[in-house]
Amino acid sequence: MADLSQPLLSQREENKPIDHSPESGRKDTKALFAPDADDIPPINTTRDFYREFCIELKKLWYLAAPAVFTSVCQYSFGAITQLFAGQVSTIALAAVSVENSVIAGFSFGIMALQLGMGSALETLCGQAYGAGQLDMMGVYMQRSWVILVISAVVLTPVYIFSAPLLKLIGQTEEISEAAGVLSIWMIPQLYAYALNFPISKFLQAQSKMMAMSVISAVALVFHTFFTWLFMLKLGWGLAGGAIVLNASWWVIDLAQIVYILSGSCGRAWSGFSWQAFHNLWGFVRLSLASAVMLCLEIWYFMALILFAGYLKNAEVSIDALSIWYVTYLVTYCFTIIIEIFEIMCSVRVSNELGAAHPRTARFSLVVAVISSFVLGLILAAILIITKNDYPSLFSSDSAVREIVKSLTPMLGFCIVVNNIQPVLSGVAVGAGWQAFVAYVNVGCYYLFGIPLGLLMGFALHWGVLGIWSGMIGGTIIQTLILTWMVYRTNWNEEASVAEDRIRKWGGHSDSS
Repeated sequence: MADLSQPLLSQREENKPIDHSPESGRKDTKALFAPDADDIPPINTTRDFYREFCIELKKLWYLAAPAVFTSVCQYSFGAITQLFAGQVSTIALAAVSVENSVIAGFSFGIMALQLGMGSALETLCGQAYGAGQLDMMGVYMQRSWVILVISAVVLTPVYIFSAPLLKLIGQTEEISEAAGVLSIWMIPQLYAYALNFPISKFLQAQSKMMAMSVISAVALVFHTFFTWLFMLKLGWGLAGGAIVLNASWWVIDLAQIVYILSGSCGRAWSGFSWQAFHNLWGFVRLSLASAVMLCLEIWYFMALILFAGYLKNAEVSIDALSIWYVTYLVTYCFTIIIEIFEIMCSVRVSNELGAAHPRTARFSLVVAVISSFVLGLILAAILIITKNDYPSLFSSDSAVREIVKSLTPMLGFCIVVNNIQPVLSGVAVGAGWQAFVAYVNVGCYYLFGIPLGLLMGFALHWGVLGIWSGMIGGTIIQTLILTWMVYRTNWNEEASVAEDRIRKWGGHSDSS
């Protein structure tokens, strides 16, 4: 019988010795590595699979439930602002769409605020927590703060001069001016993100998600009320939406910092340290692969909105595609798809590899893929059934609603396909494979997906449907490659690499 009392996060005992011999390089440790005794036994029968599946599913949901709720709340901030913008005017909706997708998306890609630098921190913190080496986790977070705040300062001019930049790349005069003004108003959010995402990765690695959920839920309630009040009731329009959105993110940041300073994280937070300023370049190098991998993905979907602006009737095209994309994100939020990918896979895999549990890490991936795929099928069916109703939630423009309605079957297919790809991306973050995936993203997204989308959208005159169809083709190719890569992975070797990474970046040595 399986031990149902085992901890939901498999943390190696903190006093368990780790070999620091000179022979512990990757080549030698690969030969010497043996899985920890607490790793799951080999699965040989259907009964074994079912037993371990139920145990692992319980662990994944333990992580996912509060994480998904947090994600729902935080993604809803932007979705609610965009929803109310659609009630203000078509131009307001287009401005919010372009600012979120092009200006903010470009900035997040360069500094990898949301995913890139944060995923490097996720790899380090997750594996260090699994190995029981907690002392440096707070220093890792502070290093990310320093790097991301500096990046935000460098990128501030992009927000200030966004209007001429948008005109330069071909956006219409009216949309560029409106989005440019909104971008300037959204500068405080840029700095809020610089603090928020390292905090999130720091807390997620320790499964401190309930506090994040409570903070985000309270913030969402106030965000919804004040967005309605400022944008519609008081008639402040986009200015009101920007004020509330900035304030909401800063409230979350401050509340999470207070939670950390209260001592709730134990050894993982030992106070502010000058070590945060040591070896910054080494940390940047370690983070660069994460940034490249994930900013390519951000820019890929940013390009979708950008290319729609070149179609005839650009406002309607952008609004329709934005509603479709927001629906895509909101739908993810309500079915655990996004956070099941980034939290369940990345945290579980990094934690288990750090704890020398390669079989458990691999099985976590299997359970996550099956779960998210089934949920995606259910969600796609619901969305297609309600395709006549949900577009009216975002816009009163009949032309926009008709385009969204016609795109809904493709949206359902896209959701099902994309259920697998983010799971694999989460595994890449947890295992530290970001550099390889960056090359895969370049080939699949930019050498295949975008050219095919442009061909179908413009040369074949398929419009928005053609652009998206071509680009989802790139995602399908990427998913197939990552699936093959995971299938061929030697998980014992990955666990030994995780041990080497912990030794290199852990409290014993902070040298690059």
